[in-house]
Amino acid sequence: MNKKKQKNLITWGMGVGAAVALLILAHSLWVASTFVVPRPTAIMTDRNGVFMAQLGGGPAGYGYWPATPVPPRVALAILALEDKRFWDHPGVDPAAVLRAMAQNIFASRRVSGASTLAMQVARMQHPRARTWAAKASEAAAAVLMTARYGREAVLAQYLMLAPFGQNSHGIAYAAEWYFNRPVQDLSWAQIALLSAIPQSPGLYNLDHPEGLARAKARAQLALVRLHSQGIIDAPDYTEALADLAQLTPRQYPKRQPEALHTILLAEAMAASGPPVEQLHSTIDLGLEQMVSRIATQRLAGFQAKGARQVAVIVADRQSMGVLAFIGSGGYAARDDGEIDYALSWRSPGSTLKPFIYAQALDRGTISPASMVLDAADSGTGVDNADLRFLGPMLPAQALANSRNVPAAALVRADGLDASHWFLTQLGLSDSTSPAARYGLTLAIGGMPTDLTRLVAAYGALANDGAWRPLHWYEGQPEPQAARVVSVDTARLVTLFLADPMARLPSFGRMGSTEFPFPVAVKTGTSQGYRDAWVVEYTGTYVVGVWVGRPDDQPMDELGGAASAALIGQDILLKLYSTETDGQNDGSFTAPQGTQPQEVCAATGTQANSHCAQQMVVYLPSGAALPAPPPPPVVRFRITAPLDHSTYILNPDTPPGLAVLALRIAPVNGTAQVEWYVDGQPYQMAKTSDTVEWPVIPGRHVFEAGSPFSGARSKPVVVAVQ
Repeated sequence: MNKKKQKNLITWGMGVGAAVALLILAHSLWVASTFVVPRPTAIMTDRNGVFMAQLGGGPAGYGYWPATPVPPRVALAILALEDKRFWDHPGVDPAAVLRAMAQNIFASRRVSGASTLAMQVARMQHPRARTWAAKASEAAAAVLMTARYGREAVLAQYLMLAPFGQNSHGIAYAAEWYFNRPVQDLSWAQIALLSAIPQSPGLYNLDHPEGLARAKARAQLALVRLHSQGIIDAPDYTEALADLAQLTPRQYPKRQPEALHTILLAEAMAASGPPVEQLHSTIDLGLEQMVSRIATQRLAGFQAKGARQVAVIVADRQSMGVLAFIGSGGYAARDDGEIDYALSWRSPGSTLKPFIYAQALDRGTISPASMVLDAADSGTGVDNADLRFLGPMLPAQALANSRNVPAAALVRADGLDASHWFLTQLGLSDSTSPAARYGLTLAIGGMPTDLTRLVAAYGALANDGAWRPLHWYEGQPEPQAARVVSVDTARLVTLFLADPMARLPSFGRMGSTEFPFPVAVKTGTSQGYRDAWVVEYTGTYVVGVWVGRPDDQPMDELGGAASAALIGQDILLKLYSTETDGQNDGSFTAPQGTQPQEVCAATGTQANSHCAQQMVVYLPSGAALPAPPPPPVVRFRITAPLDHSTYILNPDTPPGLAVLALRIAPVNGTAQVEWYVDGQPYQMAKTSDTVEWPVIPGRHVFEAGSPFSGARSKPVVVAVQ
């Protein structure tokens, strides 16, 4: 290759290299001049506007709220301190550059800068080491940025990105953070104070007295410049200086420890949705703190029985807005307090039974007056927790007594797959496992769920069968309420759960499940006492409580009624102690078109004087209960003494020891007998007992009779000599 061709090749290569370098530089400048819009982070407050947390922050910090349109007074104050010739230069201020160079050369060190707002935007978007090359790159990006977007957009971008201390960015966010008001509503003094911060957020830290004093001095400079420019007139200037002297920004608010699980949950929900600047939650912090105190105090008393953790949800019944959410017995406490047990999948014990009965009522498998059997030979393979059987029972009794056998029988009658599908429709599970995996244990806690799902499902019963998810904050995307059971069924199940008499004999009166106002209550205990639950609702609230252990180990026979129900009872009594109207509420609403009827609990027939226990059931108006069958004819036959027998007293028998044995033949249909001597009642006894009668000389007539039906045996006549 001759020298001329070699030289041309080198020249061509250098040209290509220069072109590539220019393209790379141009691309780099284009990227550097492109607006970066971080996702805005939210300030979370409770339903009363009380600060709860900053949400969504990371290494970049919090804030980044858009400030568009830019409030004119804010623009004027910022430019007075940061970039006086902003509207005149193309993104770089030549006069400021010359001034800074002269000052730095004279001082032999960097004492002044020349960064414009556009240059600061470029630096904030792409931070780098402070070198001359970096400054040159920022200057070029600033010019290009101003040409691309215009000065107003550059100003708005600066006001969104500028640091305002305490790891927050943007003047709109700072206005809310320091003064709890929109940026448009800031006074001149507040605007001036905030405008002082971006130059050096650490130096002008409003949370420290020294920093606040320095910030006020710089803010005063801003007011002086604005006054000298004729932007603030004399009266407003004097007022602004006086306001600035007295101005005290809101101190850095702290997260409430009781609300940490609520905050984390809300943060996750907000991150998956559209950006929001303020998240107004449904939480009532005062109520949440009260609930936390009750739960942790009660938990301390349960620890001797092996309980280690607790979770509580209190929701508004009508909206299902969460008023209090306690994920554990203390986030920083031992026993894995950072775990949110309200979201932990656990065995729900008997708390799913109301939905089993709701499905059976909706399908017509049972009616309120049907009899369900609690017996060992039910064929379900399921036992009751107390290993006892109560025989035929009304549905209200079987549910309120939390009998396992009838509930499992209803699952079998309605179909395992249908029951599993119904529980899934209630949001209690989103598992893809087939129903066969759980079998009839669906009725007694075989299918795991969590407290949030359980409270939402009970909300459907409390709201006449309309299910909606728990509501956490204003603007939360959520589906419309879905009907999962009929209105009549929801009301019937509610009446079942609210009747303290229906809980007998398994649950005594005046215990943890009884209140001085109407409350529907259902407790639950998982196998081995690993989980203890209660869910209860009134006309105002739905409350759910879980008690258990992080390691899923058994507690010492600590069930729902003895633990979770006590917490729920304390909470509702406290809530209603200040709500006298709630204590005057009437009973829960009965299904429309029904009327109460007295029913014999042992037979499901019309009540009469022979019923040992009577209950009220609600049946369609005009519906008649079957009449009770006539009592069986009880025939008594005295086997001792023998009729027309004569007894001779032994004179040597001590007084009081001479007795006559009274017995009857075995009798079907009654367990008791009343003995009569000479027409007068003598003694009540079991039909299988032998009764002793102290003998008295003379002629005597003995009879045995039913204490209820009035039936009598054939008289037996005896002579005693």
